[in-house]
Amino acid sequence: MIIRTKAPLRLGLGGGGTDVEPYCSLYGGYVLNATIDLYAYCTVTEITDKQVIFVAADRGEQQIETLQFPLPYNGVLDLHKAVYNRLIKDFNQGQPLPLQITTFSDAPAGSGLGSSSTLAVAIVKAFVELLKLPLGEYDIAHLAYEIERIDLGWLGGKQDQYAATFGGFNFMEFYEQDRVIVNPLRIKNWVINELEVSLILYYTGISRYSSQVIEDQIQNVQEKNDQAIAATHQLKKEAILFKEALLKSDFMGIAEILRTSWEAKKKLSKLISNPQIDRIYRVARETGAYSGKISGAGGGGFIIFMVDPTKKIEVIKALKSEGGQVINFHFTKYGTQAWTL
Repeated sequence: MIIRTKAPLRLGLGGGGTDVEPYCSLYGGYVLNATIDLYAYCTVTEITDKQVIFVAADRGEQQIETLQFPLPYNGVLDLHKAVYNRLIKDFNQGQPLPLQITTFSDAPAGSGLGSSSTLAVAIVKAFVELLKLPLGEYDIAHLAYEIERIDLGWLGGKQDQYAATFGGFNFMEFYEQDRVIVNPLRIKNWVINELEVSLILYYTGISRYSSQVIEDQIQNVQEKNDQAIAATHQLKKEAILFKEALLKSDFMGIAEILRTSWEAKKKLSKLISNPQIDRIYRVARETGAYSGKISGAGGGGFIIFMVDPTKKIEVIKALKSEGGQVINFHFTKYGTQAWTL
């Protein structure tokens, strides 16, 4: 039996950083995001050998383990192993299964589109299909979150797992004791079309470790850094304003919120921007972009720019001269999906 899954990557539109502990437990976090037609994929194949084989095809990595439980972590494909360990422990009585798990993603790790968490969701979804588990969207997202943040101890927020699982435009609320509320937004098709044609998704070519940026954010909250906490409060407020502007079709309002969100985000950590990112931003603005912001924790990855569609090509040409890559995308309405061959 062969099982395949896919889970969509997301653009962080507003409130990113307010879904990170301890901020969201102390103050509550709000995030607005939307999934796009870039995906993480997983294929699970039952095999006869007494092995578990993990393959990250896009990264050229492979790990073969003898059939045992739990599988040890060694820094190679630990996310794959962690999902396997958790699902075998919780839903297969600790009895290991001989499988080959092959994955790849449309975006590189460290891109700021939630690629690691999206991959975790895709692998979890494959096990849900394989073991016929009665898990809903909240269950899958929370399980993927726990595997990353607790089982592996990786730093990060909570929005990515829920975006990949639910799909579409969502306004998310994060509270203490891991309480999460996902509010799907009903956005008119013409508004989605206008937003798509007004946005440029630009990959800087800088792959960064989000944990370094997030660790700095966490420390600022723990140490009660007034500037960082006030900036995070501002990001939370702007997630609400972005939602309202989107529902009211206020595109210039959206452009202004992206601008002020970027200014606030840079105050969360000194690692969020750097001279190269500042130069890219300046080039885009000088050639006609209204505003922009980094998608994700910061430090590199993808930047979203909002432009007048009639000036889009001019801005794209200028950005390409900076050595990065413009990625075509469309918004998608669906979250993670699975099918059996």
